[in-house]
Amino acid sequence: MTARTQTRPLANEFAEYYGRYIELVPDGDVLASLEKQRKETVKLLGGLSEAKGGHRYAPDKWSIKGVLGHVTDAERVFAYRALSIGRGDPTPLPGFDEKVWAQGANFDQRTLQELVRDYEMVRDTTLSLLRSLPEEAWARRGTASNWPVTVRALAWIIAGHERHHMKILKERYL
Repeated sequence: MTARTQTRPLANEFAEYYGRYIELVPDGDVLASLEKQRKETVKLLGGLSEAKGGHRYAPDKWSIKGVLGHVTDAERVFAYRALSIGRGDPTPLPGFDEKVWAQGANFDQRTLQELVRDYEMVRDTTLSLLRSLPEEAWARRGTASNWPVTVRALAWIIAGHERHHMKILKERYL
């Protein structure tokens, strides 16, 4: 644990929209939060049946598989942003349309167990990346979706985005 992983990002390190995710993350080491989430999410979703994985709480909403696929895809995007900015690349990074991505993903054609394994692998690589970044990289600023963002904020966004979606799963699906 170091100050880089324990310091909550300031409001000027991310787009206002992401504040709702960051505020969901408990104080402390964000890497420990990400590790804990991995275990909790695998435990929560890994034991569900395939039929339950296809459950939607409303006809126009994503299934449990779709939510997990979205969380995993978003983590890939946020981690790539952290990699690019952490390495000092000044190239502005594009946004992504999660609804378009979900339509092209075919999450419901995959097994829930495949999606859980995919999530685990992505989380493991995210943790490996974040641990490998030098201290100074965490404060580096870049642009993503036309907004300034730091590597530190991206780590907290990853954790908060997942917390947001797991809360919805627990309240509306399970």
